[in-house]
Amino acid sequence: MGWGVNKRVIAGLIKHGDFILLDVVLLQLCYVASYWINVKFANPYDAYRYRYQALVMLAAQVLVILFSNNYHGILRRTWPDEIVSVLTYIGEVFVVSLVYLFAVHWVGLASRLQMGVTCLLFFGVDFLLRQANKRRLRARAAARGQKKSLVLVTSRSLVHDTIKQLTQTVTYQGYFVSHVVLLDGVPRHARNSDELEGVPLVPLDAHAIASLTHGWVDEVFILQPDDQPFPTKFVDDLMEMGMTVSYAVSGTNFSVTDTGKVGPYAVLTSKIREVSTGQLMIKRLADILGGLVGCLLTLLICLFIGPIIYAKSPGPIFFKQTRVGRNGKPFTMYKFRSMYMDAEKRKASLQAQNRVDTGLMFKMDDDPRIIDGHKRSKSGKKRGIGHFIRRYSLDEFPQFFNVLKGEMSLVGTRPPTLDEWERYDLGHRVRMSIKPGITGLWQVSGRSKITDFDQVVRLDREYIERWNLGMDIKILFKTVIVVIGGRGAL
Repeated sequence: MGWGVNKRVIAGLIKHGDFILLDVVLLQLCYVASYWINVKFANPYDAYRYRYQALVMLAAQVLVILFSNNYHGILRRTWPDEIVSVLTYIGEVFVVSLVYLFAVHWVGLASRLQMGVTCLLFFGVDFLLRQANKRRLRARAAARGQKKSLVLVTSRSLVHDTIKQLTQTVTYQGYFVSHVVLLDGVPRHARNSDELEGVPLVPLDAHAIASLTHGWVDEVFILQPDDQPFPTKFVDDLMEMGMTVSYAVSGTNFSVTDTGKVGPYAVLTSKIREVSTGQLMIKRLADILGGLVGCLLTLLICLFIGPIIYAKSPGPIFFKQTRVGRNGKPFTMYKFRSMYMDAEKRKASLQAQNRVDTGLMFKMDDDPRIIDGHKRSKSGKKRGIGHFIRRYSLDEFPQFFNVLKGEMSLVGTRPPTLDEWERYDLGHRVRMSIKPGITGLWQVSGRSKITDFDQVVRLDREYIERWNLGMDIKILFKTVIVVIGGRGAL
């Protein structure tokens, strides 16, 4: 599921910014070390000709970075391939530098020995540092569980080899195969266990979609066999859910937004919305900055309302609940507690009074679970601490910690509870094809006044399909206005 990213050269450079920064800094450090070896133990940048030569090598390095595509597939390279890559990289820097120095008639003043020793030092050290950095990134991804959940759709004759190819060390791209959907049925020898090499097997039938909607799925990869018809209806259902579908053949009527690789296979990929890497980086940067400010405000608010919450209803000040995030991946969402401690247990008994009759959301007038919910002013206005917290959306502030963790965004779609997610139809699941947000188009278009869940889905889908950075800014401004006015919160 989710927004697609156009995999262009610049996007790849941004993705591997840590390797690029490492190489740029290392080349200059090697230049300094070479000066100490060849000339004297001093600062080479104090001497004009050595300073000029260092700038030439830096400019040459920038050109190599921009036009050589040396970092493409760096995480999947074996160590022999990396040796060749580093040697090619520094060789290109050396050649470009020499060509420039010859062109400006500086080659006689420049120290070719200095450049040569710099390149030799760089070659040895950079190879080791690249390998160490790759090992660090893989270990961090494994520790954080950052692999992608991949559903493989293929035939019995191809499934063994495909799983093997997808899980090879070199070509593995951070996926784990969570399910296999077989176009020609489950093999007889696997019917008793319904598993193949530890992966659940699902035949392509009326229950295939249902079996995939109750778990975490980031992407579906279809390896189409020649002897089987293309599963058009199955793919159309996946697209209705907003899923990302990659396939090794064409044949469906939905648009292809990108081409890429899944393991060793060249694929065409369809996504509900294509977004550039630069836009996603800006959105994430805004999330980090907004999250930092929001966390500070959360701590300040906690100083004032925390003691009141505890006094009115002894127990934790913060409320934690498992919600469904992007692509169906569960996470723990934080709130200030505005309800009594037994609120979740009492929810089932109050379902008959739910204003949303589908059960896909829970909205109730005069919810008795709210702390001091019975309190009213002489004019009949709700005045309990729970109502105050919810009217001005103070309970939402701890979610800025979720934003900093990368589980949520400032603007997105609201994450459903696990029981709501289980009731979703295929079209409803498109809501979670992007990262959930603290606020969104639905919230600034009526908040709790909207009780038609299909309208909620329409607004969320509109946000996903029309999204741009300006739209996020408008929603954030509208959110501030709506929250300050306390409109539609309850």
